[in-house]
Amino acid sequence: MNAHPTIIPAIAEDGSLYPVEKLKAHVDGLFHLAVSIFVFDGDHLLIQKRASSKYHCGGLWANTCCSHPYWDEPIDSCARRRLNEELGFNVPLSRRRVVEYSADVGGGLHEHEKVTMYVGSAERATLAIKPNPLEVEDTRWITPAELSDEIAAAPETFTPWFRIYAERYPDLKV
Repeated sequence: MNAHPTIIPAIAEDGSLYPVEKLKAHVDGLFHLAVSIFVFDGDHLLIQKRASSKYHCGGLWANTCCSHPYWDEPIDSCARRRLNEELGFNVPLSRRRVVEYSADVGGGLHEHEKVTMYVGSAERATLAIKPNPLEVEDTRWITPAELSDEIAAAPETFTPWFRIYAERYPDLKV
């Protein structure tokens, strides 16, 4: 693989992919590929607080893991790789659906993504979570009802995409 971590696949109007620098995709609001992962223990979802040093949405709560594939990386490989890189564990993941969303993420940056969503399950009592401090400040488990209440009370503490997912898929089983 000739992947370069800052080059991601953008989507042209005809549906074809082309390489673009990750920051340019967000500055220009280019339509690009992404993954979002949701790991559950029963009805509890593992969420992460993004590292404050992240180039956008630092310090905000998000779903278990989200990222962009490298330019020539298969989307399923990206999901597995990023879960391990961000949280230090692997669980089997099932591809659930592909969605599109667009959101202002602050600082002059904009997400316009075609997101492949994955679900995994784990037992929190035995799951060894080892967050990468460059990516993740904190983790916790939350039910969809608790998440809904927290988003209603303090939406600014959650990433824009996570709020969109919670609204579209209230049970978050994507």
